[in-house]
Amino acid sequence: MKKSIFWIVAFLLMFATNAIVAQNSRDHGRSKTIKLDKKSFLKRVANYEESPTVWKYLGDKPAVIDFYADWCGPCRRLAPLLDELAAEYEGRVYIYKVNVDDQKEIAQAFGITSLPTIVFIPMQGTPSAGTGFLPKETLRNAINDLLPSKASTNIETTTK
Repeated sequence: MKKSIFWIVAFLLMFATNAIVAQNSRDHGRSKTIKLDKKSFLKRVANYEESPTVWKYLGDKPAVIDFYADWCGPCRRLAPLLDELAAEYEGRVYIYKVNVDDQKEIAQAFGITSLPTIVFIPMQGTPSAGTGFLPKETLRNAINDLLPSKASTNIETTTK
């Protein structure tokens, strides 16, 4: 009888573990955030090696960069919010992620000392940053500020 219970419990644990792994795989596949390494950062965001003192954003849309670490509790709480916002703003804003443990050089080049650090990059002008866990509405407001407003687009069009 004890062996039967053991095998039933073992089977149920194996089934539950497989279901969790499968769900995590599906969720990961839906993520719209983009993980950056040094090579992709230099190509998509800024080439700090060629221009170490001058900020020049290389992207074609505004961007948000999440500097995070896997061991960081607030970073882990922030990750699903950024995934949701990446899906919500898909096609209008890039949401990048940089793991500071894997990409120490990038973190050092940008003076990242607190986690998470979220950098908001407009198409023109200087980036701004926030540190610590930021609520979804705060993130949404900051992203909306990055987007060109329809009124300013119309003004630019009529003045040219």
